[in-house]
Amino acid sequence: MHGANRDRRQAVATLFRLIGAGVVAGVLVAFIALPGVGSAGLTARDAANNFENMDGELKTSPPSEKTVMYDVDGKEVARFFDKYRESVRLDQVNQIMRQAIIDIEDSRFYEHGALDLKGTIRAMASNANSEQTQGGSTLTQQYVKNLLVDSAKTEEEYLDATAPTVGRKLRELRYALDLEQRLTKDQILEGYLNIAYFGAGAYGVQAASKRYFSKPASKLKLEEAALLAGITQNPTAHDPIRNPDSARKRRDVVLYRMVQLNHITKAQADAAAAKPIELNETAPVGGCETSRAPFFCEYVKYDMLRILSGGKYSSLKPKQRQDIVNKLNRGGYTIRTTLDMKAQNAVDRALRSQVSPTGNRVGAEAMVEPGTGYVRAIGVSKRFGAGKGRTTLNLAADTAHGGGFGVSAGSTFKTFTLAAALDQGIPVNTSINSPETMSISGFQPCRYTGEFAGKKYDNDLLGGGSWPSVSNAGDSEAGTFNLKNGTWHSVNTFYAQLEKRVGVCNAVKMAEKFGMKRADGNPIAPLPSQVLGVNDIDMVHLAAAYAGFAARGKYCAPLAITEVVDSEGKQVKVPKRDCRQAVDEAVADKVNEILQGVLTKGTAKGRGIGRPSAAKTGTCEEHSCAVFAGHTPNLAAAAAFWDYRGPWKYKVYGVYGADTPGAIWQQSMRGALAGKPAPGFARPTQDFGDAIRVPDVKGMSVNAARARLEAADLQVRVSPRPIESDARKGTVASTSPGAQAEVDPGTTVILYLSNGRRGDRGDQGPRDRGPGGGFQWPWED
Repeated sequence: MHGANRDRRQAVATLFRLIGAGVVAGVLVAFIALPGVGSAGLTARDAANNFENMDGELKTSPPSEKTVMYDVDGKEVARFFDKYRESVRLDQVNQIMRQAIIDIEDSRFYEHGALDLKGTIRAMASNANSEQTQGGSTLTQQYVKNLLVDSAKTEEEYLDATAPTVGRKLRELRYALDLEQRLTKDQILEGYLNIAYFGAGAYGVQAASKRYFSKPASKLKLEEAALLAGITQNPTAHDPIRNPDSARKRRDVVLYRMVQLNHITKAQADAAAAKPIELNETAPVGGCETSRAPFFCEYVKYDMLRILSGGKYSSLKPKQRQDIVNKLNRGGYTIRTTLDMKAQNAVDRALRSQVSPTGNRVGAEAMVEPGTGYVRAIGVSKRFGAGKGRTTLNLAADTAHGGGFGVSAGSTFKTFTLAAALDQGIPVNTSINSPETMSISGFQPCRYTGEFAGKKYDNDLLGGGSWPSVSNAGDSEAGTFNLKNGTWHSVNTFYAQLEKRVGVCNAVKMAEKFGMKRADGNPIAPLPSQVLGVNDIDMVHLAAAYAGFAARGKYCAPLAITEVVDSEGKQVKVPKRDCRQAVDEAVADKVNEILQGVLTKGTAKGRGIGRPSAAKTGTCEEHSCAVFAGHTPNLAAAAAFWDYRGPWKYKVYGVYGADTPGAIWQQSMRGALAGKPAPGFARPTQDFGDAIRVPDVKGMSVNAARARLEAADLQVRVSPRPIESDARKGTVASTSPGAQAEVDPGTTVILYLSNGRRGDRGDQGPRDRGPGGGFQWPWED
């Protein structure tokens, strides 16, 4: 009884299928023979009229394509995609793959137009007599559907492109007719092979071939081609990774369909079907997290988002921003960058060797090439990515490039006040008494436009007044200093007074000439304490500024992208090199000469790299961070060390600029420059008032005299023969050249020590000529 009822139900279902098939077939027949639809009935005639009135031109963007980023040597750095696709020409797909996809999807592809009436009716009849359905869509119709799905930007558009409705099928057919008129069959097949989904995240036959077999589509074998061709019917059910049994059965269906169509022999099919599925997977990876240089990649990514948005990315609404991100991920761009992996590897090794990747304290460094502004490397001690112990903040970069709000520049900012002083003609030998702690008043305010401390300024006055208490750091001294040794020893009280002479506004303008701005994008706040680096900046711009001094005053804005080409081979407009002469070459040469002394005589003594180099240390206020910036004529780098949980709350006590940041800079620069030329700096040709007066050290001990003379940038030699003098035995009797004599920096001063006895004209030793006169020997009378 139950069996009889079941038979009756099946008979009824079959009847309805046949009726439905007849109706649909009638409509489709009417579409093909539009002039003779009168006998097909009102429904067919109305459908035909609506079909004729449809917009037949398919307006879709090209299929999404991965964007690839390359380093300076043309090696891949990263790829961006939301659909892993790699489009190829039809002749780059093995002929057996092309045949397999046609045989299983649309065997009459080259014989019919947009609609295969014979195939459609056959499929309807087969479906009416079977619980399993056959598709009646041609490859052209399937291509249309995939184009509509791929170009859908909203959930509503996606649902519309995939809805199981007659309206959708009619629309696809209308577009298919248009494509068949405009494109060749080979062009349609090429488009389909590049857009079809083959499961496991692979879109297009090239991506699928690499995903499953780690080979290009041109190298596919028969059994591999049949496997791929079978997937497209149901990519989930026939996924060879997750459902290998189903994938194999479907593969064999394809193989024997090819036999049926006489495209391969049964022996070939039997041999291929006997083979198990053998995969050689390559999982698609994308985004900066998988890059060899993730933080550099992030920097470039944000540059690209600005380029693709016409410079408006930061001001866009969230949905608009996502559209630009999608454009990057789907646009198929080729991005050529300035990344030097040798320099990048040197930075990464130095950071990881000096700072634990898992700790709260972090190191960050950037390298920039002088004369071009090309960013060669960007690194952070922590691993990039989400999760414990990692960070997605580009801590070496500014906010606009995915960074935070920066860190204090520390005393690396003194270099700009030094340059401003030299540019104004303040002599190098200008001596200023600089105690350990002092108060300074009389600073003039400056005009400022921007936001500072939560307040907006529009050409309003900011700064000025007094500096109640400025003190020297632990790596400084107290005493009388000039522009050279005041820089070498990074004397805060000296530079506070020098800044007042230069003018805060002028010092800030000099920093701005070298591209300096706060990491949040606002201009440098012109506070008196700016000379000590209280403005929070980023390492990329600091490195670029020092690269400007290395290039003899020619500042070039940081640049990480040299070329962008879209998926059609067209050049995309990118920012060009932005270089300018920020200061006279002679001034820059003098700055470089003075900064070389920091590495040989000053706070960074011992941080040399075995070639001509210059640098400046920076210990941030209250040990909130430590910074080091330096350069050679062909590379500049800046490194910082702080606690990224909050530098003012979590201090790095006991760490100075020459310590961890200096070690990072030294190690990374040695690695990046290994094997490269070691040019020297240009010698200053202008007189910057270097002549100094020999300090009067008569009566001092040897050690005290030596310290006083070396602080004045003089060399010291002690005569082995004491002389008779009324000075206490063992102390300095006199010098040569004598006290107050004008000499060049670096001049050797000979100390003559007293034997404690007053001499007479009869001895053969020298006698003091008096102030400025040095010694007179008996035979000089």
